[in-house]
Amino acid sequence: MIRLAGIEDEHLVHAVMMSAFEEYRHIDIPSSALSETASFVQELLTNNHEKALLYMNNDVPIGSARFKLNKHSIYFSRLSVCPEERGKGIAKSMLSWLEAYAQEYGKKEVCCRTRMSVPKNIKLYESVGYEICGEEVVTKPNGDTVKTVFMKKKL
Repeated sequence: MIRLAGIEDEHLVHAVMMSAFEEYRHIDIPSSALSETASFVQELLTNNHEKALLYMNNDVPIGSARFKLNKHSIYFSRLSVCPEERGKGIAKSMLSWLEAYAQEYGKKEVCCRTRMSVPKNIKLYESVGYEICGEEVVTKPNGDTVKTVFMKKKL
């Protein structure tokens, strides 16, 4: 079951994200997700900067994503599935949920950014209709640079 996460769920959203992003800890430039805290997630949710969803299986969180509503779109980030639950369609279900949520609020597209160095994520998004719309080099606070692609799906 997928549901909108409440402020009180910040620790669940954070725990799923940390589990999912652990595989990126030892790459050249680790994901900044790994330095985020549950308090940081709570602050984003409390201040309504972002919303989050949780994918629950028998009351156990196994997927999450954060997103924000923009004028014409939803932008999502930190799409996360616990490693032991991958390959079961959970990410695609969460993307479908985000698309339905976007339509419910009159948004015309769903967008995201992902690293070029993680082609499996690009392939996942392309498999459900997302297209690469541009490339961008993101500069981290420490000066490291990460090549990313901006992807979107028109609804």
